[in-house]
Amino acid sequence: MSFSALGLLPELVRAVEEKGYTAPTPIQAGTIPAILAGRDVLAGAQTGTGKTAAFVLPILQQLTQSRTSGARVVPRALVLTPTRELAAQIADNATGYGRHLAVRTTVVFGGVSINPQIDQLRRGCDLLIATPGRLLDLSEQGALDLSRVRCLVLDEADRMLDMGFLPAIRRVLKLLPAERQNMLFSATYSQDIRALAQRLLHDPVTVEVASRNATAERVTQCLYRVPKEGKRHLLAHLINAGAWQQVLVFTRTKHGANRLAKQLEDAGIAAAAIHGNKSQNARTRALADFKAVRITALVATEVAARGLDIKELPHVVNYELPNVPEDYVHRIGRTARAGASGTAVSLVSAEEEPLLRDIEKVLKQAIPVVSVPEFPLLAALADSNSGTPQRASERTHSSRPSAQRQSSRRGSGGRDRHANGGHGSSGQRRVEPEVRPAQTVEQRRTETHRSAGSRRPAGGRSGGAEPSRNAGGWRRA
Repeated sequence: MSFSALGLLPELVRAVEEKGYTAPTPIQAGTIPAILAGRDVLAGAQTGTGKTAAFVLPILQQLTQSRTSGARVVPRALVLTPTRELAAQIADNATGYGRHLAVRTTVVFGGVSINPQIDQLRRGCDLLIATPGRLLDLSEQGALDLSRVRCLVLDEADRMLDMGFLPAIRRVLKLLPAERQNMLFSATYSQDIRALAQRLLHDPVTVEVASRNATAERVTQCLYRVPKEGKRHLLAHLINAGAWQQVLVFTRTKHGANRLAKQLEDAGIAAAAIHGNKSQNARTRALADFKAVRITALVATEVAARGLDIKELPHVVNYELPNVPEDYVHRIGRTARAGASGTAVSLVSAEEEPLLRDIEKVLKQAIPVVSVPEFPLLAALADSNSGTPQRASERTHSSRPSAQRQSSRRGSGGRDRHANGGHGSSGQRRVEPEVRPAQTVEQRRTETHRSAGSRRPAGGRSGGAEPSRNAGGWRRA
């Protein structure tokens, strides 16, 4: 099937071909005709399968065909996304696909000055791509007219719900006309997504080109079982021994991302960190350097799991497994995009075995285990442990520090303040904290959301992809 066979305008087909695409992907073939027909759409597919073009192309055509000459140019289509990076990526794609059409595209998100965005909106906009928090800021300042929006897209809807954007989405919906076309795109499906779809969509066309939470077919997955203190050494060895040019590395925390990026730099590997506490300029610069292969390793938190579109990214590493198993699908979906192949490597410590079991349950398959290669630093760590690293089932209580020594190292929350899996300034190995009891997925999901909120400064607006709460209780991006 060709793009022209889907009913797209010649100008759009030309733009798509100029980008090197000759045939639509399954998600595009399933959704584009339905959107052009004015139907609501509920669509799901793995990340990297062309979801952006699936809604951008027909929206550009609708905007072109419905434009009235002389009318004030206010947004007639709105795309909501959870992160700044994803918003910028969609805007870039829309600009490229619409290069032969007279459609104005504007993108707004937090983390940067609002004044240039107000000026852009005053000059006119047909298609608006936005994060929910900045959109509401602009509306509250009277800089945004949403009364003529006839098409709404919620992209990465599952991520928006995970990040606590549902109250903000409800406020946005109140600003839109009641009669409009709605589309909900998501890489993973949950009961929350189904419930949102039932409230938002009217008699939708459902397009699901793969089973729920499936990973891309061309991703080769593997895992290494390694103690926490050996992870950074193994990662550096894999990068150097494999002559990796680009690797996206995921950690669970912002502090962990910063620490690992510095450790890789100290090991002679060009690296940078990207997360919600970084300024937008720093995030943009780090991503640009990574795409240009000026740095080898980009260390990221979940903020980068959505919205990073790097062509032919060969390697993704889960330095730490995610608390929410569905996030594993999004992380490794950064590689093997648009028909390319890639490798997803996970470094799993004994404490992460419950997380691994949850991930494999979601995937409905076991991730292949690879033997840890021998190299000097890991051998030294094994010697310092008086033998080879133990698995969780082989650990005994006698190998753990006494309760008295451990409690003296803990903070008020009861966790070891120094248990970061690294080495102190004295060079001595730090003792691993006692293995915590396994939690259910829902308990970890709740704990993740609570801890994310508790780490934010009171009263501030992050304006970024990792949102903060204001006095109204909803989150902004």
